[in-house]
Amino acid sequence: MNRIRKIFKSRGRTHANEELSTAIKKMTGLKAKNILIYETAFTHKSMGLKTEKGFAQSYERLEFLGDAILGAVIAEYIYNEVPSGDEGYLTKMRSKIVSREHLNELGLDFDLIKHAQTQVPTSNFGANIHGNLFEALVGAVYLDRGYTVCKHFICKKVIDPYVDLEKLEGKVISYKSLLIEWCQKHKKKFDYNTYEDTGADDVRHFAVKLTIDQRIIAKARATSKKKAEEKASKRAFFALQDKF
Repeated sequence: MNRIRKIFKSRGRTHANEELSTAIKKMTGLKAKNILIYETAFTHKSMGLKTEKGFAQSYERLEFLGDAILGAVIAEYIYNEVPSGDEGYLTKMRSKIVSREHLNELGLDFDLIKHAQTQVPTSNFGANIHGNLFEALVGAVYLDRGYTVCKHFICKKVIDPYVDLEKLEGKVISYKSLLIEWCQKHKKKFDYNTYEDTGADDVRHFAVKLTIDQRIIAKARATSKKKAEEKASKRAFFALQDKF
């Protein structure tokens, strides 16, 4: 009986491997050499899986690796494309291209969430799961095929179709940073009064009152302090747009 169960389990796993291999080929244009790496790239820690050596197995380590590889390839691209750009410009443009918002869009366009192996309903995940999985995919391609092939994948599937340096130059990636910089330049006192404001919501919420020179400029509410402050900063930016 145990042998029969192992046979069926093996067949099921083989079928899943074939499906994932087909998906990887479609998404990346590459044939997976080691499909197990890509399986890890889509495994959430809620699955509770471990490696043969007993280490936790999830996409998080590949996400870390993919983030570094993606950053390096993008940095080289901007360096070559904009020979007049100084260090500050290059850093800012790289941040815009690999911003969390942009990576989440890439993950959504690749529809990576449908390949996720998780015990948590995908509807419970925040938007960042899409970007996390994309970075893990990049890490998997790097481990499976090497830097040169991974660089080609990033150039063909990310830079060519998505990156427009002229448009990105005018894109704001952090309204809070922009607002703080403006306040400091014009010697204005600002304060983010952030506090928990869950109310009747099931999910924890935070509210913020943004004041400049002791005058409330904007209010906002979100599921984290960071999001609430960024939302308030964006509202303040548009309220004071003529001054910016």
